Amino acid sequence: MNTANLGDGEKKKSLIVIGGGAAGFFCAVNAARLNPLLQVTIVEKSNKLLSKVRVSGGGRCNVTHACFSIAPLVQRYPRGSKFLKKSFHQFNTNHCVEWFEQRGEQLKTEADGRMFSITDSSQTIIDCLLQEASRYKVLVLLQREVKAILQTPAVTGNGHFELAFAQGASMTADYVMVASGGAPKAAMFSWLQQLGHTIVPPVPSLFTLNMPGNSITALMGVSVECARVKIVGAKLEEEGPLLITHWGLSGPAILKLSAWGARELADRSYRCQVVVNWVPQYNEHTLREQWQWLRNEHAAQKIGNRNPFGLPARLWLYLLNQSGINEDIRWADLPGKEQNRLISNLTAQPFDINGKTTFKEEFVTCGGIKLSEIDPQTMESRLVPNLYFGGEVMDVDGVTGGFNFQHAWTSGWIAAKAIAEKAMSAPVAL
Repeated sequence: MNTANLGDGEKKKSLIVIGGGAAGFFCAVNAARLNPLLQVTIVEKSNKLLSKVRVSGGGRCNVTHACFSIAPLVQRYPRGSKFLKKSFHQFNTNHCVEWFEQRGEQLKTEADGRMFSITDSSQTIIDCLLQEASRYKVLVLLQREVKAILQTPAVTGNGHFELAFAQGASMTADYVMVASGGAPKAAMFSWLQQLGHTIVPPVPSLFTLNMPGNSITALMGVSVECARVKIVGAKLEEEGPLLITHWGLSGPAILKLSAWGARELADRSYRCQVVVNWVPQYNEHTLREQWQWLRNEHAAQKIGNRNPFGLPARLWLYLLNQSGINEDIRWADLPGKEQNRLISNLTAQPFDINGKTTFKEEFVTCGGIKLSEIDPQTMESRLVPNLYFGGEVMDVDGVTGGFNFQHAWTSGWIAAKAIAEKAMSAPVAL
């Protein structure tokens, strides 16, 4: 933008971004970069910046996912897929990778599609964003919790919004971008409801399943490369790596299941029955057909020593025990009753679920600002001009694997572009 004609008496337009996370930072640094006449401030209620970026992926930051076409990308979002289909045309995985690479942050793709910095450290992603903020003179204020957003008359020259903080102070701004993240209770969005926005009740979206007292928890730390998990009485079913923990079941298969079933599981108070297929290449019928061949092939071997499915040894012995089978018995001598029980446990072992546990420190919710009240082309509120949204405060959430960060980058960038362009065309207050 040509700034040669900016008079000495003219005042910069101001943007306040509420939230120092991924979406907020991405909006702030891009808005400041795209419009040098925009005065950008980030206000963060805690004393930490980019906290989810820091802990994601075990401290490596799962920046995005190697899904470069929009059609399959939107299918990874249990809520918001139609909304994102429009947004991703402006900024998607391809743009995200390019943006970071242009700033010297090379990303790599792992076998499961997750993308990380080649440094394997979230700190380099944080440093990249902080350097951008410094380069474009983004002001960052910590421990500033917004309690209310008040609309003030534009003619005052003091901005269209006044932000009231819990600490008692206030600030004014021409534009406000809300990237305050998710919240466990709808009441925590009351300051946005006061502006007329509808809040879709929030519930946890990424969590593990608890099975108090179940004997399988003795196998904590055991994982299988691929299992299929189905919730009884629902259409919810997922396949992927599964991890046994000291409280129950975790791993990508469970986290995907929890994302797609977030509302249904909440309605059930996280009490249900799941069925696990430890050998998803088979169902009970096809495994029964294969069983005679397995008996013949391994006839003289002890069943405890010969596991033909590639399952972890501890899990195999556990399944034998659950089926009432002595691990020293030969395959050829396996009684029919125990054989049938083992086939059933391999392909459809039931577990009673009672409760959930937040997945590490990566708390994700579904719910938030109703999407019909946001323009997907700009992230601007359809109800309040010059108010924008980004990230998890919106009723958008993805499955695990970098998809929630991709939405954060996308919504942050689109809001930044829209605000920067609008500020250029808007009259400047004297």
